[in-house]
Amino acid sequence: MANSRRRHARVARPAGTRHRAPTRPAEPGPVLELDVDRIAHGGVAVARHEGRVVFVADAVPGERVRVRVTDAGHDRFWRADTLEVLDASPDRREHVWAEASVDRAPEHRVGGAEFGHIAMRRQRELKGEVLHDALARMGGLEREVDVRPVDPALAPGVDPESGTGWRTRVRLHVGADGTVGPYAARSHRIVPVSSLPLAVAELEAIAPIGADGRPAGAGTGADSGASAIDLVAPSTGAAELVVRNPGDRRRDHPPTIVERVGERRFTLDRGGFWQVHRGAAATLTRAVQEAVDPDRFDPEADNQDLYGGVGLLAAAIGDRFGPSTRITTVEADARATEHAGANLADWVGARAVSDRVDRYLDRLAGAADAASRGLRGATVVLDPPRAGAGRAVVDRLAGLRPAQVVYVACDPVALARDVATFREHGYELETLDAFDLFPNTHHVEAVARFAAIV
Repeated sequence: MANSRRRHARVARPAGTRHRAPTRPAEPGPVLELDVDRIAHGGVAVARHEGRVVFVADAVPGERVRVRVTDAGHDRFWRADTLEVLDASPDRREHVWAEASVDRAPEHRVGGAEFGHIAMRRQRELKGEVLHDALARMGGLEREVDVRPVDPALAPGVDPESGTGWRTRVRLHVGADGTVGPYAARSHRIVPVSSLPLAVAELEAIAPIGADGRPAGAGTGADSGASAIDLVAPSTGAAELVVRNPGDRRRDHPPTIVERVGERRFTLDRGGFWQVHRGAAATLTRAVQEAVDPDRFDPEADNQDLYGGVGLLAAAIGDRFGPSTRITTVEADARATEHAGANLADWVGARAVSDRVDRYLDRLAGAADAASRGLRGATVVLDPPRAGAGRAVVDRLAGLRPAQVVYVACDPVALARDVATFREHGYELETLDAFDLFPNTHHVEAVARFAAIV
């Protein structure tokens, strides 16, 4: 998952900042009392009103809540914010981030921790239910999913009971008046905060926020036209505060950082993609190594790491199967590819290619020996962006007939769609493991293995 075009491309933003603000009616919408049934993909709860689906923020399945409709512009569904919990679920807890609590007015609730009011065990169950539902509806498979927490040994300083202290990258936004903070949920409104509970301790210590909830922007550039402040805590070296200005342009040689996974070190641009959870890179390294079927693995085959970023998962394969393993890592971002080449220098059979994956696969298919060999016997690690690999890439890849595909997915619906396409080509889902790499949010990571059924 070292792909520079992933959902946390460059420095990761709080989850709530990735969604367009909903279309709100000119006048306040109706206030309703609703019974909540389940969780939908995207982290909102599902209720019904007079036959219409209502997506409700900040609720828990099984609750009765009083809500205000915020978007009634659709025939089939409405969106609403919870105003009051009338009958609370036993799984409801005090929100881990006070500024996101249901006690606040919805417009003043910070985004990025939409599951923070739900007990950790129940959060993981809900994520498993969403993944199960997506696979059933779109992938044509009934598969129970157990979402596992990150091994505490891989994530020092992270509180597994509260799901806090795990984010190593945070973006704060800066308003025209110098206000510093994350965005409110589902909007671009900046909310001043007094804490960043999901962030690792090193970032909280340097964050320009005030103990009284007022921003402490002096000396950060917040008062000089900055548009954002990025906080980065690599696994080696000191945490950094980086002021972003509207006129900033990408530099030819941006600053780099070094991340460590076990005994391996990975160099990347400070603003480049890296897993945001302190223990995620190690978790996925282990998961990918375990997902590969050794009986199908050929170290001399044309093994591939697609959407490979700076080489994290290619290194996982090399570490498991030895330094002579042949593997090509492919990434569209040229800087990430440059770093991947250096990070994989230990493997004589490794190479890094800068290219779009679809174009790269087209060239493989057009090679002189494609008809006789293609990727037959090869293992492919596939780690696409949030939108998934998509039909075009899966069609091309399956046509090259690799022995197995290990797919790292960060979106249940995108994974389910690609599962259906793989199955059309005779590749069945053999194993599926899911990990809670984003506690207190709705996001979940999955590692799947596909193989051709002969």
